[in-house]
Amino acid sequence: MNMSENKSIPRLREKYMKEVLPAIKEQYKIENVMRVPRLEKIVLNMGLGAAVANPKIIDAAVEEVKMISGQRPVITRAKKAIASFKLRAGLPIGVTVTLRRKRMWDFLDRLVSFALPRVRDFKGVSAQGFDGNGNYTLGLKEQIIFPEIDYDKIDAVRGMNISFVTTAKTDEEGRSLLQGLGMPFRN
Repeated sequence: MNMSENKSIPRLREKYMKEVLPAIKEQYKIENVMRVPRLEKIVLNMGLGAAVANPKIIDAAVEEVKMISGQRPVITRAKKAIASFKLRAGLPIGVTVTLRRKRMWDFLDRLVSFALPRVRDFKGVSAQGFDGNGNYTLGLKEQIIFPEIDYDKIDAVRGMNISFVTTAKTDEEGRSLLQGLGMPFRN
């Protein structure tokens, strides 16, 4: 393999292929390499309930998620009307983006290398976010931990959910996969 081919492979994908995959294969005594858990996609979701009163919040959120992910997000709309929240069906209430392949690996690398260490009083992420099928969801309180976001240009601090969808069958396998990729879980 020459140098130009090597540069196109994301750093974490290469780590997965060379280190994480063989380690998990041995740890769980998996014979077939296709049964080894792998990361399928990462979904970023920013729910914006305040957008009901101020629709301009959606535009700002779209730009922020676009900067963070490198991909244009989809605007999510309310499915049902809820009178007590002054919400009508079809109103925009959030943005979401699904990352796959190279963008997924690049985002995960930036998340564990730059963004999470910037969280105040960071002691690791909670292992409570697993769903029972090996998928993990991480909630962030503020989008300003990402280096792409210019602190002076944001109008409000917003939280977001980041879901890691894996092919793992159990939470234990999913945790081993994410830990191998550098996710700093609390002990």
